[in-house]
Amino acid sequence: MSHDSLPRRVVITGYGAITPLGNSAAASWSAIMAYQLGYRYYDWREQGIKAHFFGLIDNEPDIKTLPAAIRRRLPRFARLAVAAAQEAIGMAFGGGQPGDYYDLLECGTIVGTGWAGQDESYANNQQYMRLNLGSPFGSIMSMPNVATAACSQYWGLRGYQSTPVAACATGTMAIGDACEAIRSGRASMMLAGGGESLRSSASVWDIDVLGALTSEEEDITRACCPFSLDRSGFVLSEGAAVVCLEERNAALARGARILGEVKGYGNYSDAVDFTAPADDKVARVRTIERALAQARLRPEEIDYINAHGTSTPLNDLNETDAIKLAFGEAAWQTPVSSTKSYSGHLIAAAGSFETIVCLQALEHQVMPATCHLQRSDPQCDLDYIREGHRPGRLKNTLNLSFGFGGANAALVIGADTQ
Repeated sequence: MSHDSLPRRVVITGYGAITPLGNSAAASWSAIMAYQLGYRYYDWREQGIKAHFFGLIDNEPDIKTLPAAIRRRLPRFARLAVAAAQEAIGMAFGGGQPGDYYDLLECGTIVGTGWAGQDESYANNQQYMRLNLGSPFGSIMSMPNVATAACSQYWGLRGYQSTPVAACATGTMAIGDACEAIRSGRASMMLAGGGESLRSSASVWDIDVLGALTSEEEDITRACCPFSLDRSGFVLSEGAAVVCLEERNAALARGARILGEVKGYGNYSDAVDFTAPADDKVARVRTIERALAQARLRPEEIDYINAHGTSTPLNDLNETDAIKLAFGEAAWQTPVSSTKSYSGHLIAAAGSFETIVCLQALEHQVMPATCHLQRSDPQCDLDYIREGHRPGRLKNTLNLSFGFGGANAALVIGADTQ
């Protein structure tokens, strides 16, 4: 590969998503456009779980095209991630494969997760305690990098590999790190994204006991209502989202359809608390500023922000203030929305799915509304697109993701230009 013109430009040529809204990226977007919700009511009080709203995938995608030697070793989060990656590869290469166009040593994989195969680990432990015999694949299913490994093996991607584990910022970090690998000349093509699935009562209880999940017991319109006075916590969902990134000149040379360009990436740490955002907002602000600086854009050149917008009391206000500090006067002129109000919180897949939403917003020239924003919090006073999806002239979007452990990440996703 040539290093003559570093840093290189990075474009997205394919994407795939499996969410409670639909078993493809297109189906998930269509559901958002139809104001459909991916979560519903569950009563798990017998398991000691107080939260009642969750976004679960009813029909897991078929991945029987994978060799059994790979498929049988995958926990659910990784199966979802591989299914999303299949959609991304199909969109990027049609009926072909990355190896038809690239040296596979220049092709890599970064698929992150927050809690990996925790459900399978609990189940394997329970089986072992009963029978003194667990699954022979138990160790592999608990590896956080099992989805990365599966994608690498299935498509023969022998280049740069990594697996970020950064809770709710994971998917955005995966894409940003993959972009940096291409930008620096370490790779020419990358698969990047995240996957998460926490369905067992033990895994759900672990999060519920922190008080982070919504406390709404009956009204679904108050279960996930980012930036609203009625917000009380996030809706836990499962899913996966993966994008295919390529060096721009190589993508153009093979005749690929360019869906958007990753123009900027920021990543800084709060270094304060395991679950709460830092009061000073310094890292969040610097994350946004870094992404804008790398993109060589001013705040007023961002046409839409897809917010982290979890519907938690702490995040929504902290995020609002961080946008104000980073954008200055432009904050009040920039439309912002949270599509978690439709999907729930996909945890590790949230940022990669919301990157896809930004790409779809650019394609369709429409900004999704924030659902359920009926009673605005006076302190959350930006333009959250509350009255319905809004058409616009979109060139540049900003995707924000913030996670447990103080992880902050931002991507500027824009239309491809000369």
